[in-house]
Amino acid sequence: MGRALFIKIHLYLSAFFSVAVILVATSGGLYLLGVKGSLETTRVAVLQEAASQVAEPSRENVTALLAQAGVTDFEFDYVKNRGTVLQTRPTSRPYYQLTIAEQAVTIDYVVPSLQKQMMELHMGHGPSHYKTYQQIFAAGMLFIIVSGLWLGLSSPRLRAPTAVAAGGGLLLFVVLALL
Repeated sequence: MGRALFIKIHLYLSAFFSVAVILVATSGGLYLLGVKGSLETTRVAVLQEAASQVAEPSRENVTALLAQAGVTDFEFDYVKNRGTVLQTRPTSRPYYQLTIAEQAVTIDYVVPSLQKQMMELHMGHGPSHYKTYQQIFAAGMLFIIVSGLWLGLSSPRLRAPTAVAAGGGLLLFVVLALL
């Protein structure tokens, strides 16, 4: 593969994934600054004597409990089991949360704020097809970073500044993350 083609692929992938990089950087940066988003929760039902129905927290059992609460037109990918709390996924959009007590199951409708939705996508809690996109994004980002490093190191004019920048980044990572 020639250098010119390598540069084109590097640039096109960078442009293609720029929106995802902005999403990840913005949501993660806001989260680290303390802006974590919010959840608006609305109680839908408390089903007495229903705890035994979620002994096996399957998609079918959760769908049946939602139907008992009058929710029949809600689509979800899968159920996340968090012990006494079950969540329909994805949580990057409105979802239902079922809290299991001794005999009752409380069902809440949860609407995440925009920041919370972005964080859920950031953490991989989006729709199943979005998770596939994230895997492709990860491979693309690896290519972009490695190709950018290779392009810089293979150019006589850029070799020294690229090595200094990469070495500085490595040193800072080691100091901050590993020590």
